[in-house]
Amino acid sequence: MNRLGSALSASTTKALILGAGELAKELVIELQRLGIETIAVDRYRNAPAMQVSHRSYVINMLDKNELSNIILKEAPQIIIPEIEAINTEELINLEKQGFNVIPNSFSVNATMNRETIRNIASKELKLKTSTYRFASSLEELENNAKDVDFPCLVKPIMSSSGKGQSLVSNKESLKTAWDKSQIHGRSGRGKVIIESFINFDYEITLLTAKSEEKISFCEPIGHNQEDGDYIESWQPHPVPKNILKKCQKVAEKIVSRLSGNGIFGVELFIKDEAVYFSEVSPRPHDTGMVTLISQDISEFEIHVKAILGMKIPKKINSRPSASVVIKGFGKSNNIRFEGIKEALEEEGVSIRLFGKPSIDGSRRLGVILAHSDKIENALAKANKARKKIKIIY
Repeated sequence: MNRLGSALSASTTKALILGAGELAKELVIELQRLGIETIAVDRYRNAPAMQVSHRSYVINMLDKNELSNIILKEAPQIIIPEIEAINTEELINLEKQGFNVIPNSFSVNATMNRETIRNIASKELKLKTSTYRFASSLEELENNAKDVDFPCLVKPIMSSSGKGQSLVSNKESLKTAWDKSQIHGRSGRGKVIIESFINFDYEITLLTAKSEEKISFCEPIGHNQEDGDYIESWQPHPVPKNILKKCQKVAEKIVSRLSGNGIFGVELFIKDEAVYFSEVSPRPHDTGMVTLISQDISEFEIHVKAILGMKIPKKINSRPSASVVIKGFGKSNNIRFEGIKEALEEEGVSIRLFGKPSIDGSRRLGVILAHSDKIENALAKANKARKKIKIIY
């Protein structure tokens, strides 16, 4: 149930966004378009959303005291978690004190832990998933991997964008996978999930909006990944009607169980006519950046309007469009770009540079967006434009 009507009508609504990356930046812009005061929080200065928010703070969001101090100081009407590296137990405590966590602290806590959400999906809701086990040590990983079989995926139970993830083809590679998971997990060392590898036909993100007890679906988004991180996405991905109905039923079940208003990025694998639940994020999804050009109402606008109890269209149509990531590899505190003018020469192409202040290794720095008469042509346009952009370190 929405609790923001009176606050919004009084023009005093304040939103605090936990995580200030590129997705949060688009959220801040949409919030401000509706007159909402915005405060962006992240672990480093000058993060993308900080550049457009009214105020910002740099804290360790895994530290319960730092997190609660900022929230108690600002007393926001809305708290919007936008990344995984947050002390979710403290969010539960703050919600008990009357703060409004989006979509709610249970959803945020459950989806940021692969063990919790997988058990909800598989054991409670009886959704089809890959075979999985959990492990808290290398020895347990080696034992439980036998039940899953090879090849299998090993992931930290708390991570995103492929961080700490490995595709393991044999027992000898398990130690390397374990070490990687312990270094790159969002909250440091800890438990991992071992998943059987599904040789799926395709995977989709089904953006699912929940507002005032109604559920709406965007058209399926297809995507390609490298090392668990998306590099390009497109919409609408063609899905047969009977399969799409199954996908929507899976998404509705998981979103209804999590409850709360907002947009949910439901990740699904399709093999023949079977639909497998993979993961869900209770917020805009990175593959959904394509909606900035494919839909009249982007995933960010949907999220904000759903949070505020505003009407969301029952059917959200899209035109053939694509997004291609501008990814950098280097080390610099002074990132510049060449070829922007040339990349924008073709009609139907636009660019979003995120404004990240530095790079050390591999990092998403922007995205090319393109629309055309067919998905294939939109992807070709976006990739052609990407090749014209040079990153200067």
